[in-house]
Amino acid sequence: MPSQHNSRSLLLRCRGNPQRASAASQRRGKMEEKIVEADGESGAEDALVGNVNKLTVSPPGYSGAPRKGHLVFDACFESGNLGRVDYINDFEFDLFIRPDTCNPRFRVWFNFTVENVRETQRVIFNIVNFSKTKSLYRDGMSPVVKSTSRPKWQRLPPKNVYYYRCPDHRRNYVMSFAFCFDREDDVYQFAYCYPYTYSRLQHYLASLERKHLPYLWREQLGLSVQWAVSALQWWRGAAWGFSCAQPAGCAGL
Repeated sequence: MPSQHNSRSLLLRCRGNPQRASAASQRRGKMEEKIVEADGESGAEDALVGNVNKLTVSPPGYSGAPRKGHLVFDACFESGNLGRVDYINDFEFDLFIRPDTCNPRFRVWFNFTVENVRETQRVIFNIVNFSKTKSLYRDGMSPVVKSTSRPKWQRLPPKNVYYYRCPDHRRNYVMSFAFCFDREDDVYQFAYCYPYTYSRLQHYLASLERKHLPYLWREQLGLSVQWAVSALQWWRGAAWGFSCAQPAGCAGL
């Protein structure tokens, strides 16, 4: 995976630049004012209604064709989550994640791709609207990353990950991580932790059914709002004298 040397100094340098902080605060303030005006007291986070879809992020005022290094963000895929991207400078981007479906106050999961990178391009991604005050990111956990040429998930070095209160975002908790892209033709994917999608679960359950195990069968319980099958799993172990039922999302022996 890409070399991460100097990522820490890059993060500290960008964070410690007063001109950068002032300009960034003005841009953020104007953006949040517009959203609050449109949505009342809901705030910037609650205005996110859909995932970004091949969103090219260029410097303000730029109107030409995208160049290498003008990052393209995408989260329109299963388990993807990224609602908005704000350009701060060539090295830094503020990312807003969409809230959970059942409760708009919960904002934790992110999963998105980045492409059209420039070789050796170093960036800082700030997830700026986390809802949790306590996170494993404060205790050494780090996001995972993979790319098209290296499809196995790897964790970022914990030394390049920061979780802190940010005055630029109403003292909300922000998770920042630094990264260096090393292959221009790769598509990079970043996630909160290892994704486990609904489709992957269905493939796993189907593989169990094909084994025709005497202590397992599956019955459809109903359909979700999005017409996804909600199945009830019955695990029965006659040899051990027990049986149990559990939702499809918790399948396992």
